[in-house]
Amino acid sequence: MKQPEKIIKPTGKLLVLLPGMGAVATTFIAGCLLARKGLAQPIGSLTQLGTIRLGKRTDNRTPRIKDFAPLAELDQLEFAGWDLFPDTAYESAVNAEVLTAKHLEPIKDELDAIKPMKAVFYPEYVKRLHGTHVKSAPTKADMVEELRKDIREAIKAHGCDRAVAVWCGSTETYIEASDVHNTVAAFEQGLKDNHPGISASMIYAWACLKEGVPYANGAPNLSNDFNAAYELSKETGTPISGKDFKTGQTLMKTILAPGLKARMLGLQGWFSTNILGNRDGEVLDDPDNFKTKEVSKLGVLEHILQPDLYPELYGNVYHKVRINYYPPRGDAKEGWDNLDITGWLGYPMQIKVDFLCRDSILAAPIVLDLALFMDLAKRAKFRGIQEWLSFYFKSPITPEGLYPEHDLFIQSMKLKNTLRWMLGEELITHLGNEYYD
Repeated sequence: MKQPEKIIKPTGKLLVLLPGMGAVATTFIAGCLLARKGLAQPIGSLTQLGTIRLGKRTDNRTPRIKDFAPLAELDQLEFAGWDLFPDTAYESAVNAEVLTAKHLEPIKDELDAIKPMKAVFYPEYVKRLHGTHVKSAPTKADMVEELRKDIREAIKAHGCDRAVAVWCGSTETYIEASDVHNTVAAFEQGLKDNHPGISASMIYAWACLKEGVPYANGAPNLSNDFNAAYELSKETGTPISGKDFKTGQTLMKTILAPGLKARMLGLQGWFSTNILGNRDGEVLDDPDNFKTKEVSKLGVLEHILQPDLYPELYGNVYHKVRINYYPPRGDAKEGWDNLDITGWLGYPMQIKVDFLCRDSILAAPIVLDLALFMDLAKRAKFRGIQEWLSFYFKSPITPEGLYPEHDLFIQSMKLKNTLRWMLGEELITHLGNEYYD
């Protein structure tokens, strides 16, 4: 990738488009509104609270990332989106029961003013939901054009200069890439033919790419992870990233598994189960939708532990993942893990993790960071897959021929080194010359 000669400054307003305005999206919007009023802290957001070391340790240059990289400010953000239901952002946030009145009432009017556009919805891909606020068009190609019109009109209505999209909708049924996904021409013919291999999230991604709007995929859906989307993103000079926000249980896996590998501790089995009661839990109660999530979750350990390189330690790991819909828990998901590990001379040990997390609370800062970083990538004239943003995803999409990097700490270094490189700073290698003088 060529180093950008000049990064366009983030002047004017940035419209954040959100396909799916449920718990995650409304928690994200509310957090942004509260943070820019000084009523809450954007905890969990690397762009807002994270720092980046520049130069040598002795230089004492550690600015906040938002002060180093030319990112849009919170007060430059506008919000719009689509949803299967006509509820305003305030009504949706109340229904989601993630945030309390303490955080919703001070911004009630602003949230109430955000009304979703009608969604593209095909029930065969999300059988547990029954949308009432949906578009109607003869073909999927027509649906793309409807969305493109929505994007242009929303940018104009909000007085914005540009837009970025982050998918916050539900997990769709499992779809594997096929011939219709191979080329731009094949995909566009498939849109005209209402091809069953083209889901709603792909239609959103395609519309965004056609409009030159950066698109990040927060679900495990195929969405923008196929050859035709890669091709179109390069043609239109549009960044893409994905897939599946790395929030609760998988976040813990990408923290713990690198530690086991770094110490060369063996692993015999890793059993994971989840209970959650939000809309995502209801959707994942369907086996076809769960398979999409399962594939996303299962790939993490294999890529981190590299069993081909360490067969004696990780060559026979039993890895099981379960997700259970449990309405009383709502958005307060519980992820329980049991690890059977081995140490010196093969003696067995165990690690047990019970993560009582809040799904949307963990996802909201990811939406913010992706919106700001994807906008930066566009202004830096990056295009195609933004692998440097793998830090945020369970199942990062990668260029052809490359395996995804899942180690959270390697991902963090890659993200920060990309920012350093982008802005002409030296990369941090942690190799000091003092050892060789």
